[in-house]
Amino acid sequence: MGFGDLKSPAGLQVLNDYLADKSYIEGYVPSQADVAVFEAVSGPPPVDLCHALRWYNHIKSYEKEKASLPGMKKALGKYGPANVEDTTGSGATDNRDDDDIDLFGSDEEEESEEAKKLREGRPLTHSMSQRKPKNLHLLALVAKFSILLDVKPWDDETDMAKLEARQEHSS
Repeated sequence: MGFGDLKSPAGLQVLNDYLADKSYIEGYVPSQADVAVFEAVSGPPPVDLCHALRWYNHIKSYEKEKASLPGMKKALGKYGPANVEDTTGSGATDNRDDDDIDLFGSDEEEESEEAKKLREGRPLTHSMSQRKPKNLHLLALVAKFSILLDVKPWDDETDMAKLEARQEHSS
């Protein structure tokens, strides 16, 4: 995790990319994280790095209040995107590979014992029981749902009997 060397163009580019959809380094208000990164930047970023320059000028406006900003200052390497190595040596890097996380459940992995027991304990739906496939583990459970519409009167003075009579005549 980290921005890398914030005195180099590459580090400033990483900071600019990080701030493209954020106003601050952490959270929604200026904090000690912003102060730590601000102090690591040698000066205003170039104009072509518009997000970093916007952030730099904004944090610079807190010059007199930096000590009173919330949060605790951490090592510079603790801030920033997770996929950039910390070349400053000021913090530990997080070398965890994000590709190991399978958010949608891969079919390649072994099925856990709990999942097998749960799947075997469920009865087959009508459409599944008629087919009788060879590989029962490939069956997908059919999701069933119902929709409940709650119709309420406009206000407490609405005559529901009159409304019901009007509905019957129109159908």
